[in-house]
Amino acid sequence: VAGRAYAVLGGKGGVGCTTVAVNLATALHRATGEPTLFIDLHMAHGDASVFFGVEPRFSVLDALENIHRLDQTYMKGLVTTTKGGLDLLAAANRPQLVPIDALRVRALIEFVTTTYPWVVLDCPRTDGTLMEALDATTAVLVVANQELATLRSASRMASALRQRCGTHRGKLAM
Repeated sequence: VAGRAYAVLGGKGGVGCTTVAVNLATALHRATGEPTLFIDLHMAHGDASVFFGVEPRFSVLDALENIHRLDQTYMKGLVTTTKGGLDLLAAANRPQLVPIDALRVRALIEFVTTTYPWVVLDCPRTDGTLMEALDATTAVLVVANQELATLRSASRMASALRQRCGTHRGKLAM
């Protein structure tokens, strides 16, 4: 049985996307007691490790660069278990030298949903390539506040996601 993957992205920077994603992952883990994985797809600029209070040795870039090696043992070595008990695949502390390949991100999502019942992805809104991989998720939550520019951007993003992934996946959260 495949796990469920939820992608969370902001309608605009600074709307609390990472906070929502961290809280969603924590709530899923606490409510079910099942293994939960948080993936920070902000590559070199993610803050999830700060939210969880950990300093990971490996990152999502390590997973993407070695997608051909992914198995349960290798993945277990890449993740950091947080104090709350969920696993984190953090953003890298090094710059990303090549653009992210959507097929690799999709393969990562598909792999981790065979291992974890719950996966939460903290996604950057500015990476169009990443959007191509989100149809491998159960749902995409677009986080917005009541600022007009944010609402307009979030609405456009949700519309594009519905066209790409289907109407049942895109959700707008405020």
